[in-house]
Amino acid sequence: MTTPADLHDVRDPELPGRLLTLERDELVPLLRSRTDADFALPVVACPGWTVRDVLAHCSSALIRVVEQRFEKGVFSPESNDRDIAERADWSNARVVDELERGMSEAGPVIARAGGVLDMVALGEWVHAGDVRVAFGEPGAYAGRGLPEALALLGAVTRARGHVPLHADVDDLDEPLKLGEASGERPPGRYIGDGATLVRLYAGRPLDGAAGWELAGVEAKELNIFGG
Repeated sequence: MTTPADLHDVRDPELPGRLLTLERDELVPLLRSRTDADFALPVVACPGWTVRDVLAHCSSALIRVVEQRFEKGVFSPESNDRDIAERADWSNARVVDELERGMSEAGPVIARAGGVLDMVALGEWVHAGDVRVAFGEPGAYAGRGLPEALALLGAVTRARGHVPLHADVDDLDEPLKLGEASGERPPGRYIGDGATLVRLYAGRPLDGAAGWELAGVEAKELNIFGG
């Protein structure tokens, strides 16, 4: 008999693609409305990178997924820098075009990969939040895709055996279980909004976020992107 707790461990292969599609429909129009000067803005979460660099990284990563080009060292800092450099002569519009294509076509490939590429979709969504912060746009790490992003965050942290956490998220009707439920360590507890929870797991600045609580686990333990 399947219990509700068991359902947390069943991977939804279509979830990453849904998240990418939702974000594509929100992000691409925003990018097309911006001037070239906006693409040169620095991104605080990615020191040394501009908005354009982040978008070039995102688009190249998704196209690698679409074309299934995973050579040795792929997605390493060195590989990311090469991908950005390869697009140095592109117009901003061409970078956005490639990003739109990647967000449209990567979902089915990620679905078939059995979970090993799910983190790519989550990373793309987080980077979209990074860009919104650089633009001064509201709703960074939130928006229409937040429920899907939180569900994917839960799936990724459970698959990776991450530190256990039970989150009572303002934006969700039911508690979210994250990380390994092995019983070796009692789960930590988070109470607050979804965007702040994403910032904690992505290692992003909290920017004075208030009204949230974290107990039984250190914030630095939650970071799934390193650094």
